[in-house]
Amino acid sequence: MTNRAILLLLSTTLLLLAACGGKDAQDTPQLSAERLERRIIALSSDEFLGRKPFTEGEKRTLTYLQEQFAEAGLEPANGTSYLQEVPMVEITTTAESTMRLRTGSKSLELKGYDEYVVWSRIPTGTALENAELVFAGYGIVAPEYNWNDYEGLDVKDKVVLVMVNDPGFGSDDSTFFKGSTMTYYGRWTYKFEEAARQGAKGCLVIHEDAAASYPFGVLQNSWNTAKLYLESGQAVCPVEGWISFPATRKLFDAAGMNLTEELASAKKPGYKGRPLGIRATIALPAVSQKNNSYNVIGKITGTTRPDEVIIYTAHWDHLGVGMPDASGDSIYNGALDNASGTAGILEIAEAFKTLNPKPERTVAFLAVTAEEEGLLGSAHYVRYPIFPPENTVASINIDVLSSFGRMKNVVIVGYGQSDLDDYVKEICKETGRYVSPDPHPEAGFYFRSDHFNFAKAGIPALYVDPGNDHITGGIEYGEKMAADYTANRYHQPADEYDPAMWHLDGALEDLYLLFEVGRRLAFESSWPQWKEGSEFKAIREASRKKE
Repeated sequence: MTNRAILLLLSTTLLLLAACGGKDAQDTPQLSAERLERRIIALSSDEFLGRKPFTEGEKRTLTYLQEQFAEAGLEPANGTSYLQEVPMVEITTTAESTMRLRTGSKSLELKGYDEYVVWSRIPTGTALENAELVFAGYGIVAPEYNWNDYEGLDVKDKVVLVMVNDPGFGSDDSTFFKGSTMTYYGRWTYKFEEAARQGAKGCLVIHEDAAASYPFGVLQNSWNTAKLYLESGQAVCPVEGWISFPATRKLFDAAGMNLTEELASAKKPGYKGRPLGIRATIALPAVSQKNNSYNVIGKITGTTRPDEVIIYTAHWDHLGVGMPDASGDSIYNGALDNASGTAGILEIAEAFKTLNPKPERTVAFLAVTAEEEGLLGSAHYVRYPIFPPENTVASINIDVLSSFGRMKNVVIVGYGQSDLDDYVKEICKETGRYVSPDPHPEAGFYFRSDHFNFAKAGIPALYVDPGNDHITGGIEYGEKMAADYTANRYHQPADEYDPAMWHLDGALEDLYLLFEVGRRLAFESSWPQWKEGSEFKAIREASRKKE
């Protein structure tokens, strides 16, 4: 049986599954394998130039998405427009190819791209001139964990080196931070934010494959490329970047310090960071431009409670045109990440349009910009919402669909946070699947996609990853395929649609699941809540009291 025949069969099977679940025939979702595939192929084609904001690729993407939103029967959600402006500044740093270091009478150099990747947050650029390097452990200030890596440490106008992840990484003790489940303190975005609060001139995060959950090559893709930021008045760290683990060892050896022992000590409460006795010099000239990127948003207006809104999100952007790979390909197509998710929310929209009766609550579909630059499009939407957070029932996010085929399970990232987990479990039970918590909580995926900005605003947010228990190959095969994608295609030009290798039957199953979560919410009057112990519960309760 051909791939396309299998997809057609699965489309029919999903309709039967829905009908067997006790719903009337007119309530079944009209999911189309052909439509999903067509949109993934279009969005990830070379014509869209990697869909990077502020480029010709963005213009083509926005034109296409507005056409597809209209084709799916969605109303413009921002007044008469599908577009929401997202003002940003683009900064292109051209860092020097060597970082010159001096310790006492000795000097050494690090090679840019190979050993470090740095950029500047200053629109006109900056420089490090004999800036002192200070090791600050994990670079965390967390009063609730009685942890402060900066206590007693003077880092003003200096460059801090900090470890990726948090002290709980590798620990089975769930009371020590959250054990191997990464907290927000482990995210590189937090490291830069805290270094800025401490007055540092620069912050270099020490890369290590397991703790970061991706190889150093992923970071090399951003060497001397344009970076986007929301326009804001908040303090920033002028120099940000990463340093490879071998280069870090070189620095510690030059400082006469044992890196292995120092890193082990930094995991223990009470550890005090210290200067390395090394000073760094490097120029980071930059040019900048201010411009608008755009979120794309459409809606299906609810029939009886139109002010109550369920929002599906996916990011349309990717990395654009960059450094060529070994084959000479320089277009970062982002087929899985995240043409698949963007096509997915459109497919769910198509399913909602076929419902009879129509949804009682409004269902919105938000394709956001600049996720790859730090969740910027969703952050802007939450800051300037079209639908008030207190009236937003839930956020359901899609960031990468399955291309490996059907899975027996589905993974909830951030499992245990909200009542939305219970909806997923119930639907999985009806369709013969099961729910798993994130198998790699140490990677911090809960903080790495757009649902997180909604969660920070108190809105219950669901982020479901493709499962890892393959229908025939089991967990070993599922894990192998996911690891292969991370190593060989994630954030690389090789993330392209390949009809011979992609198997979208699993993607269709997951889309049915997420559609069904939203469908039940759209016809209910109840509101999903954060569970006890969630750090977002109090935010939601406070916002709902304002009504």
